[in-house]
Amino acid sequence: MSAEPAPYRHVVIFGFKEGTAAAKIEEIAVAFKALSKSIPSVKSFEWGLNVSPEKMNPELTHVFSVGFENKAALESGYIHHPEHEKFVTLIKPHLAKAVVVDYVAQ
Repeated sequence: MSAEPAPYRHVVIFGFKEGTAAAKIEEIAVAFKALSKSIPSVKSFEWGLNVSPEKMNPELTHVFSVGFENKAALESGYIHHPEHEKFVTLIKPHLAKAVVVDYVAQ
């Protein structure tokens, strides 16, 4: 019996520019969630607000975790997908900071 490959995770954490309307942030969150339904290479999706009691990065407010079968699925089926590129165009003017981390779940 061979083991299943470990899932590839793409974690994105956003901080929005001061003055970005709550309605715009909600629109962005909804649009990000929609990617999980419109891009076939996405295998899992979850998101939430940064509620860390350590308050080490309070300016980073929204955390998104997107799961893929492997790195190739992210690179070939997601990053340059038209829906992802459309999302980047939507969010970019409102970002103060973004952190992206990818890892293979152990």
